[in-house]
Amino acid sequence: MNIQTNAVVAPPAPRSLEQMRLPIVMMRDILLKTIFRKNVEVVSEIAKSISLPIPVTQELVDMARTQKLIEATGTLHANSGGEMGYQLTDSGKARALDALSQSEYYGSMPVPLEVYAEQVKRQSIKNIQITREELTGAMGHLILPNELLSHLGPAVSSGRSILMYGPPGNGKSSISNGIRDALGDKIYIPRAIEYSGQVITVYDPIVHSAAEEQEDDPNSLRRTSGRYDTRYVLCERPTVVTGGELSLSMLDLVYNPTARTYQAPLQLKSSGGVFIVDDLGRQEEPPQALVNRWIVPLEEGRDILALQSGEKFEVPFDTLVIFSTNFHPNEIFDKAALRRIFFKIKIDGPCQEDYLKIFALVARKKKMPLNEKALVYLMKEKYPTIDNIYANYQPVFLIDQMIAICEFEGIPYQMSPELIERAWANMFVKDEKIVH
Repeated sequence: MNIQTNAVVAPPAPRSLEQMRLPIVMMRDILLKTIFRKNVEVVSEIAKSISLPIPVTQELVDMARTQKLIEATGTLHANSGGEMGYQLTDSGKARALDALSQSEYYGSMPVPLEVYAEQVKRQSIKNIQITREELTGAMGHLILPNELLSHLGPAVSSGRSILMYGPPGNGKSSISNGIRDALGDKIYIPRAIEYSGQVITVYDPIVHSAAEEQEDDPNSLRRTSGRYDTRYVLCERPTVVTGGELSLSMLDLVYNPTARTYQAPLQLKSSGGVFIVDDLGRQEEPPQALVNRWIVPLEEGRDILALQSGEKFEVPFDTLVIFSTNFHPNEIFDKAALRRIFFKIKIDGPCQEDYLKIFALVARKKKMPLNEKALVYLMKEKYPTIDNIYANYQPVFLIDQMIAICEFEGIPYQMSPELIERAWANMFVKDEKIVH
């Protein structure tokens, strides 16, 4: 039965070991390692530890018993509903230690890559259709021209790549975050996936925001467990934000030589969500090289990763990639790269009318009373010195400066031409030669 949560179809729970589509020895070894490391004794606890339904866990325990790796303790645990206790035999402990020497991974059973690929299709970012109202609601804290929303809407709904460019300080990062908020629904992130007998951990509490789930009441007639595959975590659609620190190596599998497991690269962790490359052009690698790395994934919806052995394999690429830069696209890309980025959207500074709206909004939020004389001074005396070029960050900067001055001087929050002058002096650095 397919369970739907906020229009995303949940991964069905496996009903048997055969349905797991994992190597049987791998499943057995993860079971033994988990019992050894976590000291769990009854099937319900073991099932929770390896994220499998109780019947499938029992099937796995019974198989290990026939191999003389697990034995029943003969103890019924009253606090676990009278369940039979199990423990590793001497052979089972030896096998667990041997398996740990090959890979430290234990706990939740991984999801086979091909099974995960099926779930990616069910919850694809390309399935989302965002309305103007939803996008406006998510951007409610920003004052944006209508034509900008008209460009952003189709870009987000298409799930294709977006390049936002324009002068610094005009909210490209805030718009990226607004796009993320507009997505709104939840998807299922695997704790780990398996390819060719190797475990790749995907769920990352730093990247993924797990949704709160209701715990089962043991006395309730209606049980929710077993409704979906608990090897996945229900999360908000993920957002990965990188800036000047992004390097090409961060887009490769990360191998942990101690644990002998892999960690998914950033773009795989962001599957079903948004990957924001902020400050493009500030990285060590040239922007052209970074975009070249994305060309196949962006065009074909698949990425190529490599194991330590050099073996290459395909993983789904289902991510809305947003590039954000202060450079003009023609300065940092060739025509072929630009052609592959589907939407190019210029984010300009506000007009004077929108600038004053932003100023008033920020002042109200920060409890700074507006003063007509100060505003006239700002618009007539200060902005002409920079050719009346407005930026979205400036109202916040100026008001924060005036608040800091007021607090230092021990006076109520206020704005005046004098305070505007002092605040303005900190917004720009005067061009001058420093004598050493």
